[in-house]
Amino acid sequence: MSNIVYTTDASFDADVLKAELPVLVDFWAEWCGPCRMIGPILEDLAKEYAGRVKIVKVNVDDSSVSAATYGVRGIPTLLLFKNGELYETNEAAFTTGKLAAFIESL
Repeated sequence: MSNIVYTTDASFDADVLKAELPVLVDFWAEWCGPCRMIGPILEDLAKEYAGRVKIVKVNVDDSSVSAATYGVRGIPTLLLFKNGELYETNEAAFTTGKLAAFIESL
């Protein structure tokens, strides 16, 4: 069972902005090679940070409103939210160490 939440424009507010935990949002698409490369890393980090950080994926092909709202122009784009506010943005594929450091910046 995955610890990652898949959200849409309709549930973005509840899944991200009203979340009790800090949230890492991955804007991705199925056709995106770099997005597929970081998928397993996110799965591992979702397990490692379970109960401390919520990891949410937003498919930009299905949820373009959320992507546009946060100025997502390329994917993968990773956003960190804390207390419903955008904390930090990063637009790059990461190694496990760099992605963990990005999460730890909270």
